[in-house]
Amino acid sequence: MTSETLQETHVTRQRWLAVLARASLPQLEAGLPSLETLPALTQVRPAEVGMVMLRGRIGGTGNPFNVGEASVVRCAVRLGNGPLGVSYALGRDKRRAELAAVCDALLQDPRHHDALQRELVQPIANELTRKRAQKNSDVSQSKVEFFTLVRGEA
Repeated sequence: MTSETLQETHVTRQRWLAVLARASLPQLEAGLPSLETLPALTQVRPAEVGMVMLRGRIGGTGNPFNVGEASVVRCAVRLGNGPLGVSYALGRDKRRAELAAVCDALLQDPRHHDALQRELVQPIANELTRKRAQKNSDVSQSKVEFFTLVRGEA
């Protein structure tokens, strides 16, 4: 595998992991194949809740500062002898993290990849994009533009 192909695979996986991390439990349950039809599930790292420090930047470009802490849940599973699936998500929902990890493992399997991309990941990504556009539209209506008058300069 060339370094370009490896990099492309890495970026593709980052994209679906980002979508799975934002997916709701009902979305994951609806899009996942029946767990009875899948190979045996091995909990490599059972779902566990922890805390992370959130960092921010003033204006998005200033010096970083600590905003506060948030709960996060992580999980790692292996389906049979297949690839390792992982997930990290904000919140405390262990079941959601487990299902996202199962989806990650299945997405790495060529037998399930295309169907899951089409039936699970892409619809969730489209819904997230639609919600973000709606939120941006709602917020832009209340946007205030500030300007500064400088004295003494011509």
